[in-house]
Amino acid sequence: MAANRRPLALAAAVATAAALGATFALPALAVDKAAPSATTELTDGTLDWGFKESFRRYIGGAGTVTVKDGATQAPGNGVFTFGNGTGTYDTTTHGTDTAFDGSVNFNAHGGVLDITLSDVKVTTSGTGGAITVDLKTPQGTENDVAFAELDLSAVRPGQGEGGAMVFEDIPSKLTKAGSAAFNGMYAEGETLDPATLSVKAVTAPPTEEPTKEPTKEPTKEPTKEPTKEPGKEPTKEPTGKPTATPTDKPTAPASPSPSASVTTPAAEQGELVDGTLDWGVKESFRSYVTGPIADGKVETTGGATASAAGYRFPDATGDFDADEQTLDAEFDGTVRFLGHQEGGAYTLDLSLTGLQVRVEDGIGTLVADVSTKDRETRKVTTHTDLAVADLKLPGGELAAKNGVVTLSAVPATLTADGTKAFGGMYAEGTRLDDLTVSVALDEDAELPGGTGGSGGTGGDASTDAGSGTVGGGTVGGGGTVGGSGSLASTGAGLPAGALIAASGVVVAAGAGVVVAARRRRTV
Repeated sequence: MAANRRPLALAAAVATAAALGATFALPALAVDKAAPSATTELTDGTLDWGFKESFRRYIGGAGTVTVKDGATQAPGNGVFTFGNGTGTYDTTTHGTDTAFDGSVNFNAHGGVLDITLSDVKVTTSGTGGAITVDLKTPQGTENDVAFAELDLSAVRPGQGEGGAMVFEDIPSKLTKAGSAAFNGMYAEGETLDPATLSVKAVTAPPTEEPTKEPTKEPTKEPTKEPTKEPGKEPTKEPTGKPTATPTDKPTAPASPSPSASVTTPAAEQGELVDGTLDWGVKESFRSYVTGPIADGKVETTGGATASAAGYRFPDATGDFDADEQTLDAEFDGTVRFLGHQEGGAYTLDLSLTGLQVRVEDGIGTLVADVSTKDRETRKVTTHTDLAVADLKLPGGELAAKNGVVTLSAVPATLTADGTKAFGGMYAEGTRLDDLTVSVALDEDAELPGGTGGSGGTGGDASTDAGSGTVGGGTVGGGGTVGGSGSLASTGAGLPAGALIAASGVVVAAGAGVVVAARRRRTV
């Protein structure tokens, strides 16, 4: 009996692991409505998740990060581990629900920022899932906030210690509720740290039935069926049909037609005589700078102007060539972000000037002169011609219409070099505001009117103070900051000031910049 029971227990464990693998890594299977719902207990679960690395880095420099109640943090301000996970796996719906021990507290600015995440839970269903938390501040607690959305579609389970199923590096994104909890300072869909989930199934005692069934059926049927079909049908079908159809179809359509239409735009080239760039940099960054924590302002000089949706940089110079499909346009104006005033000076001091849009070989890049001030040493580092953003250009060829070339609402993402402009507080690939470019090749050409840029990622809280300085006390378009401090969209008692610090401050910390405007050309 002892010799039989060990293989049976192993078989049961493998079967359970396979079922759990379907839960996390495969689409939900069709549910047999006639079958009763059955659940398997989960135990010894762990969740490794850091929320957002840039946020941890900021808090580590401005305050404290405290884990307790069973949670731990990896060395070097690393990710958090929430342990002792227990829950259930539904064998009918293939859904899981696991709760973990532990809490983490973020505290900075003398307690103005004081946020605790606790009662962390992970739920999964098919290829999707969520992380929910209880969110606590001095003003109160909001329970079961759906904080992060999990995508398990490309995650495959591995095996951990003691037969645990491990799902490593699950992509996570901020939910709408999570964005609202941070007063919109992080947009819905913002990429968070990946999560790693480990669970064990509580296996039932093995029975003796499985040893009889497997040995009977396999020896009869399998040996007969495979030898019949392959010998007869397969040899006739393949030789007749494949050779007839493939040779006719490909030669029928005329391939030159698509390429002919693409070359129809009239070739125009020459020097640019005017033009504008509308760009807001990043909405959440603007909102943070003018909010109650940074308590700062945004200044526009050298011809740049501010609007509700960002900033306009005028007087483009450069050249455009429709034949070569190249554009090189540089714009006047400087935008300067100032915040966190200490001892009469701003520790956040970021300027962008000499903005330039370059297009070559179908690739678009936004270039600028920037310099960053280290948050601790106050040392200023200047970067000239820094490739700040990659631009996703629209399809088709660039062409001038009525003497004007326009690229509208072009998506922009932060480059690896561009992270230097923000002191590394934004990761490569972070979505910036969309931009719009209009440049003229003819003195008589009329540029599109308007005073605002595309804005790209939604409404903006910055307000034009009339003198080129952007200030104002509203953030995220969702009400006044510093008033009641409540979160209207979630009902949480989280103070808006603390939330802004907990999110937008990540962007600004260490990203102070002071730069002298540099002209690449003579006026």
